[in-house]
Amino acid sequence: MILPTKHLGLSRSVLGMGAALLDTLREPKTVSSLWAAARVQPEFVTFQRFTLALDFLYLIGAVEWDDGMLRRKQP
Repeated sequence: MILPTKHLGLSRSVLGMGAALLDTLREPKTVSSLWAAARVQPEFVTFQRFTLALDFLYLIGAVEWDDGMLRRKQP
């Protein structure tokens, strides 16, 4: 489920959903405002899939939590 397979396309994998979230997270946002912006995308059918992708991004160090705001981590 993390990586795309023969039966799971890139947009439905956690990696693809994480990429879509990073694209949406251009400036710092709260979790609720990020969800409001991301839920119109077809990848995020449920809040559970959204949080799974957000957890993945946090685990690999792509986003950081700072004073109630999510932001992209700078390289």
